[in-house]
Amino acid sequence: MCGRYASSRGPEDLAGIFEIEKWEPEETLEPDYNVAPTKEVYAVLDRPLKDADSPRPVRQLRKLKWGLVPSWAKTPEGGARMINARAETVHEKPSYRRAFAARRCIVPADGYYEWVTGEQERDLEVEGKKKRPRKQPYFVLPADGSVFAMAGLYEFWRDRTLPDDHPRAWWVTCSVITTEAERTPLAVAPAEGPHTLADIHPRMPLMLTPDRWDAWLDPSRTDPDGLRDLLTPPPAGLMRAYPVPTAVSNVRNNGPELLKELEAPEEGTLF
Repeated sequence: MCGRYASSRGPEDLAGIFEIEKWEPEETLEPDYNVAPTKEVYAVLDRPLKDADSPRPVRQLRKLKWGLVPSWAKTPEGGARMINARAETVHEKPSYRRAFAARRCIVPADGYYEWVTGEQERDLEVEGKKKRPRKQPYFVLPADGSVFAMAGLYEFWRDRTLPDDHPRAWWVTCSVITTEAERTPLAVAPAEGPHTLADIHPRMPLMLTPDRWDAWLDPSRTDPDGLRDLLTPPPAGLMRAYPVPTAVSNVRNNGPELLKELEAPEEGTLF
């Protein structure tokens, strides 16, 4: 799954990476090293500009809320539960299939966090001696330091309780698509601990390599079968993972220190 990630790149950097044509300075976000559901996040999307003379899609960097609210939802409360969409079923689930066909985006990140329960902790839990096992967080990122481009969906939701000119009348939300975690060896694995992403968690965000960005963002592509071909996981051996401080487990903590690479898992969280 993807429940937390880091995003430190600014709009100027992202504009160069994704060839952004349009972004609003007032939508600039501060670097966030502990992005959690319901937060505002950057998303890259291709969409015609509002009130423009041309219907040509324009590559935009937009600020969206993480947690998709379907256009038909009566209230936005379920958005916090819809942060991830499974690649295997995204084309058929009522909450995602419309967005999958017409409103796809890329959610850029430095990498994502995932938690693994240490073997000793799991044994204690099985024996009933520990009810809440302490989990070791890992940071997963491209081994070459490039942007982690997560496949995503976005949706518009109208709050009918507010007038048209109210700034919160329209919600624009997004979800990250996940796939089965890689079972091949990591490009760079920690000295102690997991050697594959599947050792950490059975799911992972679907990373799009640059050769798929244009096709994924193209709103003229609406055929579900053709789009599903784009959901193939990237080539193996592109990722690395390393243990980070357990401070990241608290959403109130934020800062570059959360990305500090530990030499070994913290005490009490051995893999």
